[in-house]
Amino acid sequence: MITEEFENLVNKALEDLPEEFKVKLDNVAIVVERWPKPEHAKGRLLLGLYEGIPKPKRGINYTMVLPDKITIFQGPIELVTKGDEQLIKNLVLNTVWHEIAHHFGITDEKIKEINRQKSKS
Repeated sequence: MITEEFENLVNKALEDLPEEFKVKLDNVAIVVERWPKPEHAKGRLLLGLYEGIPKPKRGINYTMVLPDKITIFQGPIELVTKGDEQLIKNLVLNTVWHEIAHHFGITDEKIKEINRQKSKS
């Protein structure tokens, strides 16, 4: 998939966020990179990365700071999905939402719990 198509999937995932999250998503840069740097991946397959201070941990004087950064990695997502466009679309959506959850202070453990509850219903 060409990068522009992949970026469009990321943008669509952002557009599809519930309004309650979109209005609170501020000072966040969301970018696409082909592959993670080795120091970020640390030997694992990394689909996305949140870098910043989660909203609940910000103090009252949290101003004049660089944006948080969410990176979505195209190469690993294509690898996991074996290039299947529908699977890529679904995984991009899940990855974007996962990283945005971190921006709002939701841990990996809580995300797993939410996903388990969703799969039961």
